[in-house]
Order: sequence, then structure tokens, then C-alpha cells
Amino acid sequence: MKKIIVTGALGQIGSELIVKLRDIYGKDNVLATDIRKEKDVNGPFEVLDVTDENRMYELSKQFGADTMIHMAALLSATAEKNPQFAWNLNMGGLMNALEVARELNLQFFTPSSIGAFGPSTPKDNTPQDTLQRPTTMYGVNKVAGELLCDYYFTRYGVDTRGVRFPGLISYATPPGGGTTDYAVDIYYKAVENGRYTSYIAEGTYMDMMYMPDALQAIVDLMEADGSKLKHRNAFNITAMSFEPSQIAAEIKKHIPTFEMDYDVDPTRQAIADSWPNSIDSSAAVEEWGFKAQYNLEKMTIDMLEKLNRKLKAIS
Repeated sequence: MKKIIVTGALGQIGSELIVKLRDIYGKDNVLATDIRKEKDVNGPFEVLDVTDENRMYELSKQFGADTMIHMAALLSATAEKNPQFAWNLNMGGLMNALEVARELNLQFFTPSSIGAFGPSTPKDNTPQDTLQRPTTMYGVNKVAGELLCDYYFTRYGVDTRGVRFPGLISYATPPGGGTTDYAVDIYYKAVENGRYTSYIAEGTYMDMMYMPDALQAIVDLMEADGSKLKHRNAFNITAMSFEPSQIAAEIKKHIPTFEMDYDVDPTRQAIADSWPNSIDSSAAVEEWGFKAQYNLEKMTIDMLEKLNRKLKAIS
């Protein structure tokens, strides 16, 4: 990667990814794009609606991009509120991005998700290659996206790559409409007022990852030797699996007065129940050396430290 265009650059992952990419590849070599500009992104930025293929093509060509990282999408719970719009944005935007990558011979990354699995998928240590019959529009989009990226690789030779992200936890961006976002919100509420009401039921295990590990995984996969990649577009990756009471217990080690109760949201609980309890990331380890650095304990220490600093600066 030398000249990188990022779509959805103001989103949960994109806003932190562009900082990391600019640190590695240089500020002027990463073009951030999003449907609106809301803040200073400290580098090249263009407004882009990913449903506008012509503008995506022109921006990529003018910038001289050799890589596209396509992050623009609606997340799981948000997509369920407007499934038709989610399909048009998630799949229409992806098709446009793949077409631009094909026309300009770009290396290409887009993320999939544990949402690509469904209730009939094996729940524990979910294999890399397994049954995928999701019951959400977000999940349907992700499965279709995995297949579409595979198609562009086999049919057109586009160097497509991707991972199935678990729930991502970050201090930098607030929750953004994902089912796993309770694991972000709980830290914010713990620091702000010492209590949290979980919309996910006790005992509901889901895979999670701290954002620094997720960002490093993107870079490592994109820099990997393509000849060694067998799966390319949908590598299982994970760092930890826990349920709400476990994260609450870890927080209580640092904030002893912290309290948590439950008010389960049926929609998001149904989504969570359809996903795996834990997944097998051995293919990513074997094919490109994936390795997570953060477990629940280490992540909690860092999250609370960074959030305390962030929220004090705001107040």
C-alpha cells in the first residue's frame, strides 16, 4: 500500500484507521472520504456518497490510489430499522467500490463480521468455513459481500481481502448502532456515572476485540503475501469472548462502586443470540500471522485510563 483511499472514514473504525494509516504511510498518502465532513481529519479529505460510482472513480483516479479500504456501511441494529436502505447502501456501495477497484487495478479491503453467521452456525469455536444463514439484513449483506469479493477475485483478479470482525471496543468513538456496542457503552457509563443498564442479557457470550488489534489486523492482512492467502475475504479473527457480567466484574476491579443491571432490548438480543459464542481464528494465524495483543484485563485497564483522560478533557 502506498496511496490509500478510505470510504466511511468518519465511522467507528474509519476515524481511527486513517490516523494509523497516516502514521505508517504518510499524511498525504491517505485520502479520507465520507458522506459528510464533520470534523478536522488532519489530512486529505473529500465528501463522497458511496452510491455515486462516478465520483468514487474520479476521486480514486485523481488521487492516484493503489489501494481502497471500503468501510462505509450501516451496522447491525441500525440496518434492522431500515433494511431496504441498508441493502442499497451496503451492497450498492460495495459493488461500486469493487468496480472502481477493478477498473483502476486497486488492492481492496472491506470488512465482514460475525454477523455473517446465523442461528444454525456452530456456536462454539465457530470454524472458518461453516454454514452461514444469518437472520438479519446486516448479516445477509455481509455474506453477500464475502461472496461478491470472492467473485471479483476469481472473475477479474481484483486483489480483494477482508476479515470477519467481532465486536469492536474503542475509547475514541462512542457507540454507533451495533449489537456489540454495549461493550463500549459500559465503559463510558462506568466512568461517567458509575452504573450501566445492559440491553444484552446476562450469559450472552460474543466475540470482541480492542480497536488497536483490529486496526493492526487490517494493515497486516493488506501487507501479507497474497500467494499464501487461501480464504482472502472472510478471515475469522478474535481476541476474547465474554458476557456482560464478566466485563462488569473486570470494571469493578478498578471502580469498586460500579453497578450494572439489565433491561434487555428484544431486537438486539435476538441478533446477539443468532451469533457465535466464540470463533476459531486459526486460518488467519496460519495464513498471515494474525495475533491479538489485548485480552479483557489489559483492554479494561487501557479503556478506563483513556476514557478518564478523554472525559475530563471534555468536561
